[in-house]
Amino acid sequence: MKKLFLTLVLFAFIGGSIIAKEGGIPLIGSKAPSFTAESTNGKITFPESFGSSWKILFSHPQDFTPVCTSELLELAYLHDEFEALNVKVAVISTDEIKIHHLWKAHIEELDYKDRGPQKIHFPIIDDHSAEASETYGMLHKPVSTNRDIRGVFVIDSNNTIRSVNFYPMEVGRNITEIIRLVEALKTTDEQKVFTPANWNNGDDVLVPYFPYTTEDLSKNPTIQNQYYSVGNRLWFKKTGQVVENAE
Repeated sequence: MKKLFLTLVLFAFIGGSIIAKEGGIPLIGSKAPSFTAESTNGKITFPESFGSSWKILFSHPQDFTPVCTSELLELAYLHDEFEALNVKVAVISTDEIKIHHLWKAHIEELDYKDRGPQKIHFPIIDDHSAEASETYGMLHKPVSTNRDIRGVFVIDSNNTIRSVNFYPMEVGRNITEIIRLVEALKTTDEQKVFTPANWNNGDDVLVPYFPYTTEDLSKNPTIQNQYYSVGNRLWFKKTGQVVENAE
């Protein structure tokens, strides 16, 4: 009976793994799947080729389409902001590399929003086999069996997936929101805090615990000035404040 039970558990585990691999999307907290492909910057292995930087993988439906073109122009325009955050961007679709090169050249000639032509530094990845798109769950087959929807995978320096977002083909992504998301993730990592709704870089942050005890306060009265509450559940830490060791 015990042997039968163990066999059934093993079968369920294996079966679940197959389902997750065939039809799943890489989940937050999991390791980013690796793949090697040609790109406009040469052959790369994602995410390993980007080293210890944070990475963002953007998928898009098709080259030369208007929404996709506007998105790449915004990514190119905000290149320095991504670099300042130590974030490397990679764009992928099921188009072939020769089409990517033509599209890149076309985009770099455009004057969008009177900003002047923008240089595309990030790679545009060839996934005409759709292997990477399948692995990352970017082919949503009720919409299309061969064109990616607009996926965004934010991956940290340890190649762990930290955020997954999908947008419909008809709607362009807000690139500044993606930058805000990375800033929030980095802030929560570095300060061990949470960020409230509509948080922007420089705003006060939430602390996930009662920030001080009566004993802490008796030893260091100024610690109270570093925090404030809204009700008895929302405790905020003022931006730029460092909690002093009360010992």
